Amino acid sequence: MLLELRIENFAIIDRIEMEVGPGLTVFTGETGAGKSIIIDAVETLLGVRADSSVIRTGVERSSVEATFLIGPKVREQVHAILQEEELLDDQEYVTLGREFRREGRNIARVNGRTVNLTLLRSLGELLIDLHGQSEHLSLLRVKNHLDLLDRFAENEHALADYRISYKQLQQVRTELRTLRQAEKEADRKIEMLTFQVDEIANANLNPEEEDRLKAERTRLANAENLARQAQIALQALDEGELDSASATDRLGIALEALESLAKIDTEQQGLQARIQELFDGTVELARDLTHYLQEVEFDPARLEEVEERLNLIFVLKRKYGETIAEVIAFGEKAQAELDAITHAGERLEALTTQEKTLLKELADKARVVSDLRHAAAEKMSAAIETELADLKMERARFQVDFKTTTDERGLPLPDGQRVAFDRNGFEQIEFMIAPNPGEGIKPLVKIASGGETARLMLALKNVLARADHTPTLIFDEIDQGIGGRVGSVVGEKLWRLAREHQVLCITHLAQLAGYGERHFKVEKVIQDGRTTTALKPVIGDARLVELANMMGELTEGTLQSANEILQNVHRSTSS
Repeated sequence: MLLELRIENFAIIDRIEMEVGPGLTVFTGETGAGKSIIIDAVETLLGVRADSSVIRTGVERSSVEATFLIGPKVREQVHAILQEEELLDDQEYVTLGREFRREGRNIARVNGRTVNLTLLRSLGELLIDLHGQSEHLSLLRVKNHLDLLDRFAENEHALADYRISYKQLQQVRTELRTLRQAEKEADRKIEMLTFQVDEIANANLNPEEEDRLKAERTRLANAENLARQAQIALQALDEGELDSASATDRLGIALEALESLAKIDTEQQGLQARIQELFDGTVELARDLTHYLQEVEFDPARLEEVEERLNLIFVLKRKYGETIAEVIAFGEKAQAELDAITHAGERLEALTTQEKTLLKELADKARVVSDLRHAAAEKMSAAIETELADLKMERARFQVDFKTTTDERGLPLPDGQRVAFDRNGFEQIEFMIAPNPGEGIKPLVKIASGGETARLMLALKNVLARADHTPTLIFDEIDQGIGGRVGSVVGEKLWRLAREHQVLCITHLAQLAGYGERHFKVEKVIQDGRTTTALKPVIGDARLVELANMMGELTEGTLQSANEILQNVHRSTSS
């Protein structure tokens, strides 16, 4: 629902700030006062392309901004768009804006951040329907007709049941396509998969062996050097040379000396303990080096064996994955594919049978949905024609056109025909209208624009009030070509429509304007030699005067007529 509208430096508008609420809001004013300019400004929020010509003379920029309360019926769709673009700042409100610059491009904004026109249009179409000469009217978008008819038919459960089977069928057909394609390439695929599986399986890989083999290769490649260094260390520690004692010999001498010292000076027993620890550690180190020397040996055969194993691992990793674990996983996946191909014939047969069963089941459910739609279409057509008769279009005819397309892989109908289908069923629908006798029935999108269109849209909106989720409806030129008596009928219908939607209407008829729960007057004002459009609320006696002025010169008679209009409105809206 539209809460606030701010227009600045747009055409002859200097600045307008308007707060709107629920129910019916009417705008009145003399021709040329600027009512259509307000509509033009709102249209820019629907993504209408505009250029610097909309900028008020003498200024460099113009802007239009509107704040909306996100109603429950459109919340999911609006939130989905905002979340995808990371624009969801508030769960309850959204702000749309356009800015036009004399030098440079114009800018579209959502919640204060720059977006493209397509995104702005997507949001605007969910929030506003502008009825009159607007090309953005939701009822003129054929893709919306089926959804509106379904909501009117209240067939949500039947359609949901159909879509469950539809999803199952699509899954079966997807698997069938995959298997049939695989069957064409089966021989080549089997040969390749078998080779891959065998190559990986024969390698008998262990995820932890590569690091161990690399360490062993390093030792084997450097065996002579390792043995030489270990021998030098061992000789220094334990074996000594002809002209010098080893470390253990010298530590042994020191140990004996400190033992004697500690017997005399008992306070130095700590020195004896320390030298004992050094001696024991050196002996243990020498023993470990001896064992190491026994293990270190130059083994060219083992080195070659390790190199070959590491090379095999390298080749497999280059083919199948960056790690041994990935190579093993690749082999398991290849084995699963091989098993699937091996048993593809059995699976194909089972899936083909399942496809036939689901097609029949889906056809039965689709006919249930179709029957509900056809019954609703007849009810809708009759209701819309009744509404049109009330609006002095009693000879207009409305109908819902149903079409099917043949498809040999489609749903089987009782007459043996097969028809194309999708997640919505097997019929395409479009709203058709014959506004005047002799014109013939034609698509709704091709009807003439202007007041006739607005009245037709009012009839449709009244019938589809609960089915149509667009929260804000704006009617322009709806009173074109009709008199006061019909204007009263239109006013009452707009008021009743405003029980389900927020409705804004521009009108020249007092009988219609009397139904407004808020009334704004649009007038042209000249200040400092410049013309500007002003907007002011009309309440109390001022409203009575405005309604009287709309019927002609202000006299006691027109004031009385205006008062009677308000009394009639009170009676009709109180019942």
